[in-house]
Amino acid sequence: MKTNLLLALALTILVGSAGLCQPTQRKMPLNSLDGLLPVKAQVSVETYLGNSSVRVSDSAMANNTAGPEVTHAKIRNLRFHNGTIEVELAAKPLATAGELARGFVGIAFRMADDESKFECIYLRPTNGRAQDQLRRNHSVQYVSYPDYPWQKLRKETPEKYESYVDLVAGEWTKIRIEVQGDKARLYVHGASQPSLIVNDLKHGPDQVGAIGLWIGYGTDAHFANLVVTPKN
Repeated sequence: MKTNLLLALALTILVGSAGLCQPTQRKMPLNSLDGLLPVKAQVSVETYLGNSSVRVSDSAMANNTAGPEVTHAKIRNLRFHNGTIEVELAAKPLATAGELARGFVGIAFRMADDESKFECIYLRPTNGRAQDQLRRNHSVQYVSYPDYPWQKLRKETPEKYESYVDLVAGEWTKIRIEVQGDKARLYVHGASQPSLIVNDLKHGPDQVGAIGLWIGYGTDAHFANLVVTPKN
């Protein structure tokens, strides 16, 4: 009897200790600029289509200059390796953007402190319902900055790092990115199956870094309800 009690006590302590070791989920409603560092972007807080949100727009386009390669709002004091990133986002091209703008919007992750390298999965909202099938096939995209831009990936491994998903420019879209080791999965609209599968993240399985609310050339975007769930 005494032995059973000791075993039960040991098991309770073990389970409790395991729980204490679990990484902490972080929820950010994105209704203020606290904790955000704009990088080559204009940021503000706005209510957009009923949601309090952070607006991130291409500051270079606003000043009628060439668009930067790295444009985002970085989440301060947050390190990410493996786990899940969930967010609601909405994006469309700025009125001043050229015809090649697509409303590029997504999440950069495992970002170096100096923004010199990161992984990124993003959407091209205006492609989702384009009347050109080739454009539709390029609705979602993975890139790895700086050595693997979309142009290089599309040329060397066509269709491997981009795919189709139904999108509407300017409307709220919920996405979830699951990252484990050198693999990433993108889920859109709460789907149970991924819209994009990446099995070889270019910076490898050990890279750790920040998360950024990422936009591309000529984009006007809103982000809300960010939830980051780390995983060991």
